[in-house]
Amino acid sequence: MESLLPLTDANDILYDKDSASISFAKDGMKIDFGGIAKGYTSGRIADIYRECGVTSGLINLGGNVQVVGTKTDGSKWRVAVQSPEAEDDYLGILSTANRAVITSGGYERYFEQDGMKYHHIIDPSTGHPANNGLVSVTIVSADGTLADGLSTSLFIMGKDKAAEYWRAHSDEFDTILEDADGVLYVTEGIADDFTSDHETNIIRKDGDT
Repeated sequence: MESLLPLTDANDILYDKDSASISFAKDGMKIDFGGIAKGYTSGRIADIYRECGVTSGLINLGGNVQVVGTKTDGSKWRVAVQSPEAEDDYLGILSTANRAVITSGGYERYFEQDGMKYHHIIDPSTGHPANNGLVSVTIVSADGTLADGLSTSLFIMGKDKAAEYWRAHSDEFDTILEDADGVLYVTEGIADDFTSDHETNIIRKDGDT
């Protein structure tokens, strides 16, 4: 595994804008689009809805929800954010319109060996499943592809780095984070639209939480 770590640096993915082609700085590198595939797909479906004149619709690809407009009565869509503890439970309800709501967590795909649980979200700096204190990350954005990619990225970052990244890019997305203690952190852009029975803290642009 150690020999593969040098192949995980995204800076070694080279994009030629003129030819719209990608190459790699190191032999053996590959790209897997699994981290953004469902987000891209839901975004394209939403585009097709709009092109066909649909002004109210919902796409659910299992953990990836994208809504077009509002409900037919003019109210916002209500999207449940799944709990990592149980498939039939949820962390809270988000009211939203024209947004993708995409959640990533180690509960989605994992295996257990010798009493240890190994999930599918790998930290490229270690080669091991990410273990930075978060168990669930939900991204809310107009861009489904961005939301899908960021849900994984912020999970790997951990709460503090994720909050700082949001502050630098708050015009592009909002987020709901759950830490290992079951505490939720919601960015202020969606705080008024999110309801939950869990302890919830608001991440603010001024640095307070």
